[in-house]
This record gives sequence, structure tokens and C-alpha cells, in this order.
Amino acid sequence: MSPLISQAYFLASRLQRRPSIRIAFVVIALVAAAAVVIGDFVRSAAARRLREAILAELQPVALKNCTLKRFGSANDGGYLMCENLIGPLDAAYSYGVGSNDDWGCEVSCRYHVPVHQYDCFDPARPTCNGGTFVFHNECLGERTGYRESRFFDTLENQIRRNGDTGRRLIIKMDIEGGEWDSLLAAPDELLASIPQIAMEMHGFNDPKIVEVLRKLKRNFYLVNLHFNNWSCTP
Repeated sequence: MSPLISQAYFLASRLQRRPSIRIAFVVIALVAAAAVVIGDFVRSAAARRLREAILAELQPVALKNCTLKRFGSANDGGYLMCENLIGPLDAAYSYGVGSNDDWGCEVSCRYHVPVHQYDCFDPARPTCNGGTFVFHNECLGERTGYRESRFFDTLENQIRRNGDTGRRLIIKMDIEGGEWDSLLAAPDELLASIPQIAMEMHGFNDPKIVEVLRKLKRNFYLVNLHFNNWSCTP
């Protein structure tokens, strides 16, 4: 076979194979696309089930002996609590304060107690005319230690260091998603000793949230639930 004929045969052979290669490529592409669609559908369904499970746990109950009152700001920074079930009070803990702690100021002035403030992200020191603030440059976490130069400690350790173990406390918590690990690490015995917790919840895509909510409901009743009214968006 001459080189020319051989070259022509090779070219013809390549041309004959191209349709099958193209068909195989199309089939592979379709299978890959189907896998992506199915994967997205499965993830979407799982995310929906998780959101439904979270909402199922967040069903407020009406307590006959609870008189709700808003403490703190009119918008973000204000929290509804059972006013008639707060006192007598020994101290309060405000987690996540920034430059404003209207909740802590109102509680401190009304019940004449110190408010321990914890925030390791914002160096501002809120003030309160007529109240007592004790600022701690650290954050609440699930364990003791530094993270990128910021110090974190557990709820149990912070309460113990302040000499408040066994005393009557209330807690406000707004720590941008850190609440789940922190509360999961808190002993049930400690949570059972706290009459009220007002908290802002963040996130909806972590199965841990359901676990924490069920843990809280072993010791607390959920008496109020509302969306954050910091701002309105269309």
C-alpha cells in the first residue's frame, strides 16, 4: 500500500469514527447534566426538610403566667421577655453588644443588677446612665481558647468566673451564628438554672440547629418568635 493510499485510508477511518465519538460525547454530557440536576434536586429536598424540621421546633406556646414586655430598643436590640417572671434577679449576661446595649441598660436600671457584656469583635464599650455594665473583651464559644487572636470561653466558665454559679440570671444572646455550638456545649444543669434566655437565631442550613432547639426545649418554653425588624427590604 502506497503512502498516499495509506494516508487516505487513515483519514477515512478517522472520519468514520467521528460520529460515534460525537455520540459518545453527547451521551456523556447528558449523563453528567442529569447527575447535576438530580444532585441539585436531592440537596434542595434535603434543605427543605431541614427548614421544615427547624420550623416544627419553633412553635411558640402561650403561657398563662407570662406577661410579655419588650426590653431594649424598639427595633434591632430589643427583646420580648416574660416581665413578671424575671425578678428577683442577681445578674444579667449580654452576649454580642457592639456599641449599643439598650437591653442591658434597661435590665440593669430596672432590676439594679450588673450586666456582664461579652464581645470580642467590637471594641466599643457601651455606656448606661444609671446602670452597671461589666465589659469582657471575649466571646462565647463551645470551648476555651484563642481564634485569630480573639479569646473565646464557654457559658459555664464565664458564669463561674464571675461568681454567678447558682445565682438567678437572665441572658440575651446575639452572636451571629455562634449560639448553636455554644449552647450545644452548655450542660443541661446550667441551662435549667437560667429562667429566661432571649436570643437572636441565625442560619437554617445546619442540622445541628434542630439538635440545639430540642435541647433548649428540655428546659425552656418558647413563648415568642418574630423576625428581626432591623430593616425592611422589598
